[in-house]
Amino acid sequence: MSGTVVVFGGRSEIGVAIAERLAPTASVVVLAVRPGSDAGAAAERVAARGACVEVVGFDADDTARHRAVVAEIEERFGAIDTAVLAFGILGDQERAERDEGEVVRILHTDFVAQASLLTVLADMMRGRGSGRIVAFSSVAGVRVRRANYVYGSAKAGLDGFASGLADALHGSGVDLVIARPGFVVGRMTEGMEPAPFSSTPDEVADAVVQRLGKPGASVLWIPWQLRAMFSVAPFVPRPVWRRMPR
Repeated sequence: MSGTVVVFGGRSEIGVAIAERLAPTASVVVLAVRPGSDAGAAAERVAARGACVEVVGFDADDTARHRAVVAEIEERFGAIDTAVLAFGILGDQERAERDEGEVVRILHTDFVAQASLLTVLADMMRGRGSGRIVAFSSVAGVRVRRANYVYGSAKAGLDGFASGLADALHGSGVDLVIARPGFVVGRMTEGMEPAPFSSTPDEVADAVVQRLGKPGASVLWIPWQLRAMFSVAPFVPRPVWRRMPR
């Protein structure tokens, strides 16, 4: 049994795909979505896999409420066994280069809010000595590119934070998986030219769920070939790297 599964960002394509795969063995799947969002279609997809599905309101950017929201979920549905942080924004890079407000918006959702919720979940799970957390980093944060440096810097910060947290959780019974997908073809990237070794939400979900089913390294490259590709990224001359697409 997967126990209580909570997807923070419960309408995201990757989050729903993961929930579908965990649904058959979960006691309950909770989709935590922005208040006022229509999560009906997502809930139906997960319920069709045999899960009891609940929908709760969750504003990722309201970090002051993170601990209270997690506590309320556990009070209603039991201790969280698996938490998936599937929320995030791509933002508008062109606008961010002129508007500091857009920079703050991207960094807050993709780094600050993620770090806040990771801290709350890790603290609660460490206290009982068990639990699984999935955080979504990105290859965009391995070496930040000029074409999307605001989003990339947020992911770089999250990657570093999650890596340190994973080390801090070593031996605690809490498993933190740091997923590093490349370009994912989906709603967030609609209209953009796919990069080499692109994946789909279903492929990302398959890789994450496979890793959750057995012990392994904290960092999960999706697909695995990106690990080799980005191993040489630090050595690419800056004038060349500057022209790399997002």
